[in-house]
Amino acid sequence: MPHPSPAESTVAVNPKVEADRKLLRDAQANGKVLGTYVRLSGPGWLQSAITLGGGSLAGSLFLGVLGGTSMLWLQIVAIVLGVVMLSAISYVTLSTGRRPFEAINREINPALGWGWLVATIMANMIFCMPQFSLCYDSLDKNLSTLGGGAGLGGDATTKWIVTITLLVAAGFVVLLNTRQGKAAKFFDLFLKALIGMVVICFFGVAILLFGKGQIDVGAVFAGMIPDFSQFAKPAGDLRGLVDGLSPTGQEFWTGKLMGTQRSVMIAAIATAVGINMTFLLPYSMLARGWDRPFRGLARFDLSTGMAIPFVLVTSCVVIAAAASFHNNIDDQLASTSLVEMQESPIYEGVKSNLLARVDAELGEASAATDETQKLEMMAALPEAEKRVAAALVKRDAFQLSQTLSPLLGEGKAKLVFGLGVFGMGFSTIIILMLINGYAFRELFGKPDSQGIFVAGVLVAGLSGASWVWLWTDDATRFWLAIFASTFAVMLLPIAYFTFFLMMNSHRILGDDKPTGARLWGWNIMMGLAVLGAVAAAGVAMYEKAMDKGNPVAFYVVIGIFVFYSLAVVLGFFLRRPTSVSA
Repeated sequence: MPHPSPAESTVAVNPKVEADRKLLRDAQANGKVLGTYVRLSGPGWLQSAITLGGGSLAGSLFLGVLGGTSMLWLQIVAIVLGVVMLSAISYVTLSTGRRPFEAINREINPALGWGWLVATIMANMIFCMPQFSLCYDSLDKNLSTLGGGAGLGGDATTKWIVTITLLVAAGFVVLLNTRQGKAAKFFDLFLKALIGMVVICFFGVAILLFGKGQIDVGAVFAGMIPDFSQFAKPAGDLRGLVDGLSPTGQEFWTGKLMGTQRSVMIAAIATAVGINMTFLLPYSMLARGWDRPFRGLARFDLSTGMAIPFVLVTSCVVIAAAASFHNNIDDQLASTSLVEMQESPIYEGVKSNLLARVDAELGEASAATDETQKLEMMAALPEAEKRVAAALVKRDAFQLSQTLSPLLGEGKAKLVFGLGVFGMGFSTIIILMLINGYAFRELFGKPDSQGIFVAGVLVAGLSGASWVWLWTDDATRFWLAIFASTFAVMLLPIAYFTFFLMMNSHRILGDDKPTGARLWGWNIMMGLAVLGAVAAAGVAMYEKAMDKGNPVAFYVVIGIFVFYSLAVVLGFFLRRPTSVSA
């Protein structure tokens, strides 16, 4: 006879959890679960708050710039696979009631467990920095300039004042989640309202664009159909532009576009579900006292609280970016006059690629051609090539709001994008701090310690607040990002594969292990998620290792990979499995 799971034995003394469990069982018995699911949802919204951050915003923008609406399918597929894997994680956790870190170390491999934990903490601490920066920029460039204001300014004192205010506010909201009753309910409502604001802001922009005739509805629906040829060929209108060029032009721009396009596509897949999201979900559910009866609620919560907001927001950003930037250039850049061309706001952004195109055309004669002549040749390039070069210029949400100002009105565009971007950044700060609190408990082996939890929250928050020093320095930012992201992206497919093994383990799940058609369904979908994570990790690691501007990066990436691979091999001999009944 199996013993009660830790979740069951812990939450039995909690009247609120008992009431929720009874409410859920009654609803399941009556076959009317929708209203109860909506009322009790929560962890899925936590996932939504972290996945809708700066990474998904930047990825969506660049997808719209490069492919128009033709790559809308990518993030839909990515989030569906992510929900499948997170559903598997929730199934294992709620079926066993065991903390995943402990279960992985005992049943699978301690190197996987510790790598998962360390990668999560690193990701929380380092990637909290750009979220503070994103919030500051939204206040500085959009919200504070409403009504003709000049912005916050870029001095360090102002940055510190804003940053400390954000840190205190985020810390207060996180600590509400540790309370029971009304405080925890307020936390859930606040987070849902924040995500709702983000969705409304960007969804409203898309609706206005449709109303103004700026978006082709047929093209939007066509873009939701997967097109895997985009991993090998340019997407959207750019494919036709490139196909119409000379052989030399086709070869040059296909190489330029595909290197960037594949990177953006892989990044969009990777930002749908990150390594720290796989840590947040099981611990947030255990903290609420969820167990077996909550498994259906967990899947519903992930679908409605995470997947739907993510698809709506990222799709709307892609649509807005497509309307503003895809296959669009200003009249100055299209001019064949060098003087006029230099007046374009994105001239500096396209200059290096266009000059490289001239060098490719000149071949061996390039070395003997002076700079002035090359610039004149650059200006004389066909407009189609300039359009392709413009697609490679990185844009941000603030540039997007400026381009939509004539359509939406300057004040409305700044308000909508300012609130949307601020909501994305602030909600991600909150969740990164929350995850770090859970992770620190496992790091110190104190799963119920409130003091350790608060320490973890503060470490992530203070690390994020240090962006004023660290994230504004290009060299420091590069090495922080490469170290954390390499380890995190390498661990994501390993984490996926670990939960794949757990889902298939009778020793871990006992009678809760799926069988027959259910097991086949789980394995097929989880297998696709693992393959997607492996592809994302492989491309990301290759690009970092091959960065010509930073040759030392190769040795750092390979060193991390080799060291950790050896640790994983050794870890299979160090696990101490337990029986199902224990």
